[in-house]
Amino acid sequence: MNNDDQINSQAASPAKSRGEGWEREVLEKLAFANLKEQRARRRWGIFFKSATLALIGFLIWAGFSRAGSEMETVGPHTALVKIEGTIESKGAGDADNVISALTKAYEDPGSVGVILAINSPGGSPVQAGIINDEITRLRKKYPKKPLYVVVDEICASGGYYIAAAADRIYVNKASIVGSIGVLMDGFGFTGAMEKLGVERRLLTAGENKGFLDPFSPMTDTQKNYALNMLEEIHQQFIDVVRKGRGKRLKETPDMFSGLFWSGAKAVDLGLADGFGTVESVARDEFKATNVVDYTQREGLSDRVLKKFGAAIGASAVKTLEQGALPSLK
Repeated sequence: MNNDDQINSQAASPAKSRGEGWEREVLEKLAFANLKEQRARRRWGIFFKSATLALIGFLIWAGFSRAGSEMETVGPHTALVKIEGTIESKGAGDADNVISALTKAYEDPGSVGVILAINSPGGSPVQAGIINDEITRLRKKYPKKPLYVVVDEICASGGYYIAAAADRIYVNKASIVGSIGVLMDGFGFTGAMEKLGVERRLLTAGENKGFLDPFSPMTDTQKNYALNMLEEIHQQFIDVVRKGRGKRLKETPDMFSGLFWSGAKAVDLGLADGFGTVESVARDEFKATNVVDYTQREGLSDRVLKKFGAAIGASAVKTLEQGALPSLK
């Protein structure tokens, strides 16, 4: 090999080395990136498996806890069901929840009587009517188990609609009782719209389809129709009270006017039977001081499960967004 060939060979070697080093570096980076991704997937897999096991364990624990609490109700006791707040669908006074609790209270062989504790300003006549009808049915089915209502702060309107179905009603002297009436409220903005120069464009098929629209004027025909409907529902309310209270009721001209009275006055009018609390009624009337609450509530385990499920779902979505799914970052 002459000097020129030797020089060319030496010049090519560093270039070749640099090329091989660059390829090796890229391959190493790819390998490390792949290894890092595998580790991340493995960690998330372990997390989700652990979370699933924890959830299953919690469900088992919750099941045993509920089973244990049900076993504690064995023996003579006073069954308690509470209605607190507005009577409405999906609310505290939801008919399904109240009826479910009352049914369990009656069906328990250890319950000697049922107390329905009410603290409600009223609400839906539909929900109240459903509960009233079911109380009437349960009382006929279990004639040896009386149902007494105990009023806390207030038992008005729809609350009293329910209470009227009970065997007896107990109040505090200062409780608010009554409001036997029906209302339909809303707002009308037609005058304000005229002053502001706003035009209401409401298209309907059917002359009364826009009935009670707050941005349209109400005709006399529509007003009379609404009043007749309210009168019909009001009469249903009156009939329920008269049927439930019977001869105990001392009717006055104002009794069904929507007025409400103190607990003391309610006793005088026959709207209530006497004064009492949950404890005094359980002790003096049912002779069973052990009070078991059957009220349907969202328990701690239910709340934890919802939050836990939401957290798991959010983590899963985040994982998919960061790893498995393409991203425009």
